[in-house]
Amino acid sequence: MQSGTRPVKGTRKMIANMTPELQPGVYVFCAMLNNDDTTDAIKRAKCVFVEDEGLSLILPKSDADALGLSYDTSMRQITLMVFSSLTGVGLTAAVAKALTKERIPANVVAAANHDHVFVPSKHADKAVEILRALQEKARETYSE
Repeated sequence: MQSGTRPVKGTRKMIANMTPELQPGVYVFCAMLNNDDTTDAIKRAKCVFVEDEGLSLILPKSDADALGLSYDTSMRQITLMVFSSLTGVGLTAAVAKALTKERIPANVVAAANHDHVFVPSKHADKAVEILRALQEKARETYSE
């Protein structure tokens, strides 16, 4: 938890304060079967999730390429800078809905402090623009 900061729970407040920031780098989602040697990949991963079929990893594209791992799409990471509560409701839905209207795929990863939206690299700038517009609209109608 961020020192001295309380997590934001209200839907409109989370959206009004989300401040999307495009992170540097290009990432890929890779699947590794349970019998694959995963040591090097795990060390380089930004995120690891254990699924029944094996591990899903989010890796820098350059690391996945160096390890010879396969993937479908190059992604960019947009971090929503609001310190959102893990029990907050509506932020993910609002982000997904806004991006869906423009036919932009989004993969959301919720971590302890922030939500991170991974979008195909070719849509990254447009996605940030859409999310900033969503934030601005929420700010116009939000009052503490």
